[in-house]
Amino acid sequence: MIRIGIDLGGSKIEIIALGEEGGVLLRERVATPQGNYMATVKAVANLVQAAEQKVGAGGTVGVGIPGAESRHTGLIKNANSTCLIGQPLRRDLQALLQREVRIANDANCFALSEATDGAGAGAQVVFGVILGTGVGGGIVIDGKVLAGANSIAGEWGHNPMPGEHHHETCYCGRKGCIELYLSGPGLAADYRRSAGKLTGSIPGDTASHLDSAEAIAERASAGDTTGEATLQRYETCLARALAQVINILDPDVIVLGGGLSNMNRLYDSVPRLWAEHVFSDQVSTRLVKHRHGDSSGVRGAAWLWP
Repeated sequence: MIRIGIDLGGSKIEIIALGEEGGVLLRERVATPQGNYMATVKAVANLVQAAEQKVGAGGTVGVGIPGAESRHTGLIKNANSTCLIGQPLRRDLQALLQREVRIANDANCFALSEATDGAGAGAQVVFGVILGTGVGGGIVIDGKVLAGANSIAGEWGHNPMPGEHHHETCYCGRKGCIELYLSGPGLAADYRRSAGKLTGSIPGDTASHLDSAEAIAERASAGDTTGEATLQRYETCLARALAQVINILDPDVIVLGGGLSNMNRLYDSVPRLWAEHVFSDQVSTRLVKHRHGDSSGVRGAAWLWP
């Protein structure tokens, strides 16, 4: 029996098949049908069936989604892929595949992958963080995902950023969400505001937000004072936000993923900065970079079956 994982994203659907020891037997991706729920469900089912034919074995199926399944209705909520919202995704997939399907938030899948055989392997409590176009999080305790009573455990990105005056409204309708400060778009917007104050105009941004964040780090390394100041503000905000997580969850390890996790300076500066905000004489929590990178989400979906 193999383990099949699906990463159901807004632009692509990725599938992985893992063998008994976790080795990769197959990995493929296709474009996500845009705005079409039933076409998306059929695309997932077709990927699973084709993978089993290629590998020559049946498997368990886990699916990571950019949202959550309501415990009360069984319908999808809080999904960036809006065509999934209000839909019985698990029920429809089970009907097509004729087997049980497990579904989890994609940040939970990332955390599970890194806790199983990644950067957090062997730790009792792992908090997995996604720093990308959005900001998400997942919690794994003793090798199991903690979903929570409301299926929102780990959703720290929509708490208010501590220590800031909140004026800007998040897409979720709340003001001052952590995501506004720590996402790729948030970092790029902060740089543009700072550069505009110095030059009298806001630079255009023709690249993607994550490319802009990477470019900011490169400019800071090259001596750009505006870029350096922007990154220092980012690090301070990240430290304060993660200190709240440590004060509540007290994880053994925090694993960073997403595009902004590739800024290596974070792993030195943030633990140094969070110390003054953590309610302890010493902070033993480790901040580490992902091991599986872009593969973590789809691998974690496969590991939903232990």
